[in-house]
Amino acid sequence: MTAFIFPDILMGIVNGTEWIFIIAIVAIIIFGAKKIPELARSLGKASSEYEKAKAMAANELEKIKGMGVTTSNDSEKLREVAATLGIDHAGKTDSELRALIQSKINERVDKH
Repeated sequence: MTAFIFPDILMGIVNGTEWIFIIAIVAIIIFGAKKIPELARSLGKASSEYEKAKAMAANELEKIKGMGVTTSNDSEKLREVAATLGIDHAGKTDSELRALIQSKINERVDKH
């Protein structure tokens, strides 16, 4: 019984490997052999930049959360962060801005 299962597993692996080769050949035809490493490099850079920005935003948010009492400088920073995220900060308190910023960051993280 196990002798019949092994060829089925082997055929599944070969079929998957064939698809990888087909996709690689199509990519080489479309982009060219010299362009593929450049595309991979730029994709890696974009991914690392996204991760850095996400970490920086999370750190800033933790700093803002941990402060408790805000100074005018903190309020300015909150308004700058809100403006950067596209949040209308007119007439909102610092605690309202914190909540809006948190929800906007969570929204963006969930999308990615």
